[in-house]
Amino acid sequence: MDVDSILGAIFNFDNYGELLVLVQNSIWAGAILGLLGGLVGTFVMKRDLAFAVHGISELSFAGAAFALLVGADVVFGSLIGSVAAALLLGVMGVRARDKNSIIGVIMPFGLGLGILFLSLYQGRAANKFGLLTGQIVSVDTVQLQALAGTAVVIMLVLLAIWRPLNFASVDPDLAEARGVPVRTLAVVFMIVLGVSVALSIQVVGALLVLALLITPAAAALRVTSSPVAAVVLSVVFAVSATVGGILLALGGRIPISPYVTTLSFLIYVVCRVIGSVRSARGMNGRVLTASRKP
Repeated sequence: MDVDSILGAIFNFDNYGELLVLVQNSIWAGAILGLLGGLVGTFVMKRDLAFAVHGISELSFAGAAFALLVGADVVFGSLIGSVAAALLLGVMGVRARDKNSIIGVIMPFGLGLGILFLSLYQGRAANKFGLLTGQIVSVDTVQLQALAGTAVVIMLVLLAIWRPLNFASVDPDLAEARGVPVRTLAVVFMIVLGVSVALSIQVVGALLVLALLITPAAAALRVTSSPVAAVVLSVVFAVSATVGGILLALGGRIPISPYVTTLSFLIYVVCRVIGSVRSARGMNGRVLTASRKP
């Protein structure tokens, strides 16, 4: 396969305007998921749950694959798998060592179940592939409204627990000493995370959900130490990667996930470079100041 053929598969903007009209709901869905991923991802980074996201996504994939096999709603199956994994981690994984060991058990189990269900499924191969790597689906108005409603509920829950959750994420021991229900907050947030993972799988697939829930927040924390600015930048980065990935994927013949993950990764690289430059300048400034002191 020559270079022109490869580029033609990645970027092909013939009839782009006609295709764009057909995926308006998908673009809105991507924007909603980006907003949700940016908000939730900030706490994922603060609570060191990047590995947990991957573990939850594996059981979410298993639930979606089972729903596909039996002819049920894939999103509902994904949601059941995600929430089950999130509750298990929230209840059992109090300490970091316990949490990591549980995730290490859940990941291969969930992935194995998902592969088993997909191997038994006799329908379209595109449906199987989409669960793993994402796809631009035709999101109708009812599905978009359901997605938006679920996202609003999640954001309201986050708003209600924002301050105590932030306190418990930064210093859980002190928060518990002050009477903050740290364990309850952990379970509630894990449920929020599980639902967010299930919704995000619709766009980027089970294997690449980290691009929405981890990378944007990690990039934001590279360029700012302000809690408010970090949340805002995380949302901007997540929405840009998701919507931008959908717009680029319209002009190609490959799944949406490579576009979303590449944009997300490039944003992270740029933010990391900016953060490194700022750190170097700050270090040089401190050295110069120290050298001038008598």
